[in-house]
Amino acid sequence: MKPAPFEYHAPVTLSEALDLLGALHVEAAPLAGGQSLTPLMNLRLARPAHIVDLNRISDLDYVRVENGTLRVGALVRHAEMGRSDVVRRALPVAPAVVPFIGYPAIRHRGTVVGSIMHADPAAEWPCLALAFDAAVTLARSGSTRTISADSFFQTMLTTVREPNELATEIAFSTRFDTWGFYEFARRFGDFAVIAAAVALRTSDGVVSEARVSLAGASDRPLRVPDAENAMLEQPLSTESSATAATAARDAVEPLEDIHGSSAYRRDLVGVAVERALTQALNRSRGA
Repeated sequence: MKPAPFEYHAPVTLSEALDLLGALHVEAAPLAGGQSLTPLMNLRLARPAHIVDLNRISDLDYVRVENGTLRVGALVRHAEMGRSDVVRRALPVAPAVVPFIGYPAIRHRGTVVGSIMHADPAAEWPCLALAFDAAVTLARSGSTRTISADSFFQTMLTTVREPNELATEIAFSTRFDTWGFYEFARRFGDFAVIAAAVALRTSDGVVSEARVSLAGASDRPLRVPDAENAMLEQPLSTESSATAATAARDAVEPLEDIHGSSAYRRDLVGVAVERALTQALNRSRGA
């Protein structure tokens, strides 16, 4: 199928884009990479009357480190996160995760912020946003607001963004000293059946802060406080990782679909969290 008729707009400045979104409101959809929006339009599951193409707004294409965060503009592609030296130094989990995202064409066209805004509960970037205490900047004509990832995702494909707002940036915290990411998918490049991301701060081998997040386990990306609490003030070890993985498995009641039952996904949660924590443990030891 082909999309329903729409009017195309190509602003060259952020203020012009925000004015368009403010005037057109619910009838408009912003487009950066289009890897989520375009298929929905082709299936006519999305029928925006206006498309606001952001690709001429150079001010939205940046990656930089500021005040302990890696700030990623709305036009940064997945592939750039995999090859940028700035990203590799500040957020080394990102280049490790990029190969799991779709296929080369998707990685070279799709954007990080676009994936966050699409809010697929099985996608990698929303999962990382929770684990790495990210914040999303939403702009409208005359104002901006910043929302933590913990408060950003509401339910399946739904966030707190208002129709007249544009997500201009996501900022990931760089304060964590070790991390892990594990994903199980039916085929490499598919959305995760279950994925787990962990971000830890340690002092003398003892965990002082832990964040554990999941993809594919709920109607939105999910943090698991029970698993995080199981790690706190404990030495980072094989034993504490196994305890946290069990806590994560017992804390969730995953949705089921054609790819797996709730019980199957629950078991995968335990496996994914333990393997992600094992990666974090090995990195902390310099392995």
